[in-house]
Amino acid sequence: MLFMVKMRRILVFLLLALAILFTPARTQTQSQVQKSSPTNVDKRVDALLSRMTLQEKLTLIGGMHNFFTRPIPRLGIPSLKMSDGPLGVHDYGPTTAYPAGIALAASWNTDLAQRVGVSMGRDARARGVNIVLAPALNIYRAPMNGRNFEYFGEDPYLASRMAVSVVEGIQSQNVIATVKHFVANNMEYDRHHINAVVDERTLREIYLPAFEAAVREAHVGAVMDSYNLVNGQHMTQNAHLNIDILKHEWGFDGILMSDWGATYDGIAAANAGLDLEMPSARYMTPANLVPAIQQGKVSVATINDKVRRILRKAIQFGFFDRDQTDRSIPLYDQRGREIAREEARESIVLLKNDGNLLPLDPTKLKTIAVLGPDAYPAVIGGGGSSQTTPFNQVSFLEGISNYLSPPVNPFNDTVLAGMGEHVGFNAKVLYAPLSAKGTLDPKMEPLLSTADAVILCVGFNPDTEGEGADRTFSLPAGQDDLIRQVAALNKNVILVITAGGAVDMTRWIDRVPTILQAWYPGEEGGDALADILFGDFSPSGKLPASFERRWEDNPTFHSYYPQRDKSVAYSEGIFLGYRYYDRSNTKPLFPFGFGLSYTRFQYSDLSISPREGSDPDSVTVSFDVKNVGSRAGAEVAELYVGDSHSTVPRPVKELKGFARVFLRPGEKKQITLTLNRRSFSYYDVKNKQWTAEPGPFSILVGGSSAQIELTGSFTLTK
Repeated sequence: MLFMVKMRRILVFLLLALAILFTPARTQTQSQVQKSSPTNVDKRVDALLSRMTLQEKLTLIGGMHNFFTRPIPRLGIPSLKMSDGPLGVHDYGPTTAYPAGIALAASWNTDLAQRVGVSMGRDARARGVNIVLAPALNIYRAPMNGRNFEYFGEDPYLASRMAVSVVEGIQSQNVIATVKHFVANNMEYDRHHINAVVDERTLREIYLPAFEAAVREAHVGAVMDSYNLVNGQHMTQNAHLNIDILKHEWGFDGILMSDWGATYDGIAAANAGLDLEMPSARYMTPANLVPAIQQGKVSVATINDKVRRILRKAIQFGFFDRDQTDRSIPLYDQRGREIAREEARESIVLLKNDGNLLPLDPTKLKTIAVLGPDAYPAVIGGGGSSQTTPFNQVSFLEGISNYLSPPVNPFNDTVLAGMGEHVGFNAKVLYAPLSAKGTLDPKMEPLLSTADAVILCVGFNPDTEGEGADRTFSLPAGQDDLIRQVAALNKNVILVITAGGAVDMTRWIDRVPTILQAWYPGEEGGDALADILFGDFSPSGKLPASFERRWEDNPTFHSYYPQRDKSVAYSEGIFLGYRYYDRSNTKPLFPFGFGLSYTRFQYSDLSISPREGSDPDSVTVSFDVKNVGSRAGAEVAELYVGDSHSTVPRPVKELKGFARVFLRPGEKKQITLTLNRRSFSYYDVKNKQWTAEPGPFSILVGGSSAQIELTGSFTLTK
């Protein structure tokens, strides 16, 4: 094991050296790149289209070599290079491995989300990538979905804000972002055949808003259709969603591509709005489409629209006019590493802290034990196409050890030998490896019973949570017993959970004093955890999804798994997550928006008024937040709107605004949030429009969906 660890570290240092050595000199900065004006773009597209043969047009709408579009050298049309996301631009060697999407959502920090997008865009430019397949915007419906970790949680408003920020960040670097997977891709089990049966109002209010915001506000360049069927039609063949809503109603002018292998009928997909079949043309081929055009089944105008969309984005983003590789950006980007650490640190949610066990005071520690299946090596992300290989990754064990005693020799493997120690702050770090069965070695029980604190790291990994399959609600086999065993030996257990969402905690939650939800923390997870454990940073993450006590408590319990005909009825409708728990006698274990801190915050002075000088339906909500504790920290203030007078069933309250604010002890700041007519509206299926019914609305402000500190009202008059 020691030999392998040394070889891994040597390889990392060699890769770093090569990355620095072979990064060419600066040639062009992003600030020098200007997007073409719409008029010039249209003229160039028209000129190219007029010279293209039908055969050339048809070759352009199918990919090649897995991540490329086909070039047409005769006309100077370049091949567009893509890379997987959403946790790193990783198909061309080591790169920055960012925390999971749900971790970013747990930060509730839109400024950070934009900077993450900028960093991903830089990573793409360093590798000559034109299109990044990120971000992922599907809604967290049930905890077992294998790709929940890629998404932004259960709430459409929170997901929308994250989506807009990440897309704007990526595209600011002249890289096309791709929002995926359009739409209702809420389970991985049998995903090619699952038929999501979702009513129009539920689609509009829960599953579509993040995509809508990405299109209308962030002007995303590409959208990816999902594998599943929606209301009986595969998404690549779903004209209502692809054409009527996405392209016509929302005005999407970009590229609609398939997920890899998600095209099933070339003629149907062509007529339903699919522009680009990936990873290669299997169905939308000249062999299939030329006869269809000759027979009048597909029009030339339909093909021209697809080609126009691809060319338009390539010209708008400057791909015809420059080399996409920006050699001024290093492959190993220290800025990306710093952002990854910031993201991980802000995302960690303190779920429980009985007796204020955290933060630990390193000056008073004599022995700290670190163990568990996710302690070492680092588990940075879930499995599947988002899986990323970084230049370097910091495990929880390494992060804790480095904090207490930064290693002078980078090849010092003492701490990994089983019972090694690092001495710093007069603290000894003990690593207790598990047996092949995942159990604790009985010889370790005494160095654990006497430790000042035990950091127990459990959860999933790329083999047990990821794309292509759903996971279990319970932790992987043996981990519940391990937690109970360790908790019986030491009362100061700090449990760190690596997972894309909620897990079953019923067997041990009452026995463990402190619980941290670390999600999948990316390459800098170990250092970020140490920042939290030892009090350098007060926990500020808030849950972007409700954590149920039992799977039976989830509103989708009776409808999550498919019927014999492969259909999944979204029978809970709009009452998903906290929208369900608010109107039920059943309450979650940890509510949406919940997260503890090392300090305390006080809310006061709520003020509600129409925004000055604007539409009378636009409402300004102001309030103060004060840090009344003894430590500096960040609070996420959440604003909900409730409608009790509606003629249709509506949730008790819905998230419509939030703000993250950093406060020193005793410091107070005023927060101002703006609501518009959409904030008060529901989707009127009969009239096919968003409708806000005149009358009184509740305005609720607090630290979570279950902790409302301030209440007021606003009356909509028309």
